[in-house]
Amino acid sequence: MDEMLRQLLQEEQELQFENFNETTAWKIGSQLVEKALNGGLTVTIDITRGDHQLFHASLPGTSADNDEWIKRKVRLVYRFGHSSFYMGQLLKSKGKNIEDAYLLSEKEYAPHGGCFPVIVKGTGMVGTITVSGLPQEEDHKLVVQAIRDFITQEK
Repeated sequence: MDEMLRQLLQEEQELQFENFNETTAWKIGSQLVEKALNGGLTVTIDITRGDHQLFHASLPGTSADNDEWIKRKVRLVYRFGHSSFYMGQLLKSKGKNIEDAYLLSEKEYAPHGGCFPVIVKGTGMVGTITVSGLPQEEDHKLVVQAIRDFITQEK
């Protein structure tokens, strides 16, 4: 478990942007939509910067429930500054739920994979990229791969 937590923190150190704006969100969001459609994935995709929703797409088979999961995952990432998957695995490693560990309701905060912080080098966290609809580890991997692909393309 400790190794997984280290790897998840390493992703946050590694996957940082030079800058992040509406065009960046559009490119990443569009790439995620294309990948999901090509893979037959039933997901909702959401990208924010601060309180501003820059991108949102709900693919066939999703529902308003996915939007609620996204809100709860995003709220968690803004609260703790780490990916929602990391926070879920951290709680699991402690044998606690979010209510016991932090006095936060799981109705408001979802420590489940799929939301990753948008971190700009030299600035810090400015937003989130979130996927909902797959098992939590797959949601997380889909977001991480999209960020990795984008950063690689931009070099």
